[in-house]
Amino acid sequence: MAIQQLPIISFAQLDSEQERLRLRWAASEVGFFYLVDHGLSEHELAQVMNLSRRFFGLPAAQKAGVDMRYSPHFRGYNAVGQELTGGAMDVREQFDWMNEEPAPTEIRHDWQQVIGPNLWPAALPQLEHTLLALSERQTDIAVTLLRALCQSMGMDAHALDQSFRDSPYTHSKIIRYPGSAQSRQGVGAHKDPGYLTFVLQDQQSGLEVEHQGQWLDVEPMPGSFVVNIGELLELASDGFLQATNHRVRAPQPGTERYSVAYFMAAQLDATVPVLDLPEPLKAQSKGVSTDPNNPLLSHVGENVLKGRVRSHPDAGKAA
Repeated sequence: MAIQQLPIISFAQLDSEQERLRLRWAASEVGFFYLVDHGLSEHELAQVMNLSRRFFGLPAAQKAGVDMRYSPHFRGYNAVGQELTGGAMDVREQFDWMNEEPAPTEIRHDWQQVIGPNLWPAALPQLEHTLLALSERQTDIAVTLLRALCQSMGMDAHALDQSFRDSPYTHSKIIRYPGSAQSRQGVGAHKDPGYLTFVLQDQQSGLEVEHQGQWLDVEPMPGSFVVNIGELLELASDGFLQATNHRVRAPQPGTERYSVAYFMAAQLDATVPVLDLPEPLKAQSKGVSTDPNNPLLSHVGENVLKGRVRSHPDAGKAA
């Protein structure tokens, strides 16, 4: 039966079996849900959103100074038109950051290109501390949520821990969608490549999720993260958990939309394990999706690099 609203999952109640069963249903049947009671206050999230607006309000020359084309590690600013989804231009500008770490002294594998320092705008020095602190707290939430998902499927809570034993790969971005009369593609339909994605929305709707062949509008819910299952988690659960197509429609002219996206995956040198689920859940599995235009690779670093080069061809050439 088609749903009218995404399920709502309470992070604070995940120690209860009942809430974990609700989580399992949401992750396997919809692939998307609202996460509430996660410990980050509405005030803290509003501060992040306000700082995001300040960044996008900087003069174009200052934003261009941290353009992703200056980073061989796919970090930094993208103006409208610099990212593609499904081969078509997305109508959004954004600023990407990942784990803050030095670049390898020796590149032995192509995927090591994504390891390195972030670019930070000198005109807004508080951006670095605020955004790194946000992604660190979101990682704690994501790890706990991932363990609850494992428990919900009858597995040990730590069944996937080995795949991020040193540190999970994380990638985040602040995003501005300007109003557009020419294109409705804020972001084209796609699935996310990692384990879990969190999205913080402002008051402007636009995110849509495909469910049973129809597009469901994901209305903003103050204080919540919109969480979705990524392709690596679909792979790890052998298709029981579902990565779901979603898109963002560009706002109407004269309006704009802001959001903050966080992506969590296994560490880059890991190969995602396939969990041996209980037989009743195996029988319910829809199978792992296949797309000849976007093959899913079990090696995390290779899968990440593939996605970055496809979405950011200019930065890919620089790398």
